[in-house]
Amino acid sequence: MNYEHIFNQSRESKLSGRYITLNDIESILLNNNLISKLTKIGESVLKKPIYKYEIGTGQIKIFMWSQMHGNESTTTKALFDLINFLCTQSTNSINIRNHFSFCFIPMLNPDGALLYTRENANGVDLNRDAQNLSQPESKIVRAIFNDFKPDFCYNLHDQRTIYSVGFSNKPATVSFLAPSYNVDRDVNKTRGIAMNVIVSMNNVLQKFIPGQVARFDDSFNINCIGDTFQSLNVATILFEAGHFQNDYDREITRKFIFIALVSSLYYIYENDVVADKYPFYLQIPQNKVAFYDIIYKNVKINYDGIEIITNFAIQYKEELVEGKLIFKAYFSEIGNLEGFFGHFEYDANYKLYSDNDKNIPEIEKPANFYLDKHLNIVNGLVIE
Repeated sequence: MNYEHIFNQSRESKLSGRYITLNDIESILLNNNLISKLTKIGESVLKKPIYKYEIGTGQIKIFMWSQMHGNESTTTKALFDLINFLCTQSTNSINIRNHFSFCFIPMLNPDGALLYTRENANGVDLNRDAQNLSQPESKIVRAIFNDFKPDFCYNLHDQRTIYSVGFSNKPATVSFLAPSYNVDRDVNKTRGIAMNVIVSMNNVLQKFIPGQVARFDDSFNINCIGDTFQSLNVATILFEAGHFQNDYDREITRKFIFIALVSSLYYIYENDVVADKYPFYLQIPQNKVAFYDIIYKNVKINYDGIEIITNFAIQYKEELVEGKLIFKAYFSEIGNLEGFFGHFEYDANYKLYSDNDKNIPEIEKPANFYLDKHLNIVNGLVIE
């Protein structure tokens, strides 16, 4: 199957960048489509509508939800790409629609999406509310789970740029997890089936991003929605959209999430999925924290008349300014930084650091400075 060709045909052109809100998706959802069904299933804390989108007539039921964390939008874009694929009259999409019944919640946390926050409007992390069900959004996703009775759950998220594949210099562009269903992290049939599907997606993605697929930590937390649904004997898979080189808008990562989604459906479509791939699942390297956004090496710094040569790391913070998402660079770490990598790395070649304040980098301060007084660095990057 030519996944890239299918993606290019299916990509939802109205969605791009990292800041995706209800306004961006609502008009797409409300477009008339005779083979799908859109239903308002409730409201957020701030009374914004939450929708489910259903398509397909098959016996195998798959439940997917995205933007449970409002600032995690890459999988939302990929989900709309998938919807476009499913709505075509190609043989591939017809086969999938006939084999599966889908229930999608494209944006579970519209309040957090608007504010670009992880939490909902009450400051609650919905992915820690699976037991208390204290929030309207948490109650909605659980009610749909109970009503739809899925065979598979896909829990769609983003992860930060800090993650590597193992301790390598490869970013974790896509990470997966078959969540634990108990404290001992045992593997039963349900969790084993989820592992099997993950192995199939990894096999496909290795052809596109070799060495850039990781496995998320499987520590058990019954308050997390994936752990809860796995404990209720539904094969559940966590998707984490991560960083690809120079892709801070995650338009490339979006493609790989789409490929993972479509390839998983075809794997389930073509196979009687059983729990026999546990060893191959464990061979996928685990996520580690080994990246900063930017590292400057061999910088000369004058500390009260004493010159030292050191390195420092810079990390972007995503800040919403007048309705636009801005990546602002801040000093994050100073020192040896052995074992860490930068998505951008600069060798300062012993140039002297200076700035318009104390002439020393300070943690959590904006990364605007000079090297040898003439090389201007603004927001972490060299200005030519």
